[in-house]
Amino acid sequence: MNLLIDTHVFLWSEWRSRELSAVARAALNDRNNRFVVSAATIWEISIKRNTGRLEFEGDLIGACAANAFELLPMTPQHAELAGALPLHHSDPFDRMLIAQARIEDLVLLTQDRKLALYGVPLLGLT
Repeated sequence: MNLLIDTHVFLWSEWRSRELSAVARAALNDRNNRFVVSAATIWEISIKRNTGRLEFEGDLIGACAANAFELLPMTPQHAELAGALPLHHSDPFDRMLIAQARIEDLVLLTQDRKLALYGVPLLGLT
């Protein structure tokens, strides 16, 4: 399965958090899956870390490489779709992930139930 990892799932997997659902944990442990992290996730974590809203030490890109997570750049097509999506969710980073999942034909690995309103395939909800 081709999985786009959302920001919370990325962080919880790095922190080995108990907040990570059993479904998400199983997906992350299945090496038959392809894992993708959006540049939007790197950007979001970097902003929150810089403003003191998040403690994450270390190199984000290095953490992706260490976990064999591919990096997905943001394209103008992603940006156009993210901006045109219905306002079910106001978080611009999540809207970018929805657009990328749709355009790149990826399953979004998330625990955010609001994202189901966009009709993209989701995995990780309990």
